[in-house]
Amino acid sequence: MILSKMKTSCSNFSNESDAQDVSRRALLAGGAASLGWLCLSGPAIALTEQQARKMVEALVDEVNAIIVSKDSEANKIRRFEQLFIKYADTDFMARYALGADGRSASAADIKAFTKAFQGYVARKYGGRFREFIGGRLEVMSAAKRKSIIEVKTKAFLQGTAPFEVTFQLSDRSGSDRFVNMFIEGVNLLLTERTEIGALLDRRGGSIRKLAEDLKTL
Repeated sequence: MILSKMKTSCSNFSNESDAQDVSRRALLAGGAASLGWLCLSGPAIALTEQQARKMVEALVDEVNAIIVSKDSEANKIRRFEQLFIKYADTDFMARYALGADGRSASAADIKAFTKAFQGYVARKYGGRFREFIGGRLEVMSAAKRKSIIEVKTKAFLQGTAPFEVTFQLSDRSGSDRFVNMFIEGVNLLLTERTEIGALLDRRGGSIRKLAEDLKTL
């Protein structure tokens, strides 16, 4: 299911050196987890708990509509990908995934990476919404957590016990978007920072090369 895929995604590389890269990156990311939201520091966000809940309810309604539609599975996956792009702040996610590696990058490289990352992460996590086919999502609660709003939902899938899916939202980009997602505590952003860092290491630190490769991953 989705949770097991997220937990094992860091090991899905082609050789032992990849796994070593991931392990090293995972340690660094874990150590920095408490500092991960510094990039969202600044004036208090204008987004309210009610607005955040309303946005996630809209997302959940669209997810559930796709689930019960008579579209083919391939079309459902494409629609899930489009939802991810619509509701997620993929620009922020791209910058976070690069971390310190992006600080010395050129504007052109950052732009190319951000565009490639958007497609990559939309395919990856949009496709994983396919696991909800035959089930449903329900919005449970919303609460402010420092510079973000957390909206908790519960997933009811066939053949498994209900589990929690949490969306973290911000309006820092100028519109309401979710900037992170947790599935039973598995952190999307930290997972991506670990994996993108390992992929970047394999390409000698070339963000431009990684951006090209992400188009086909």
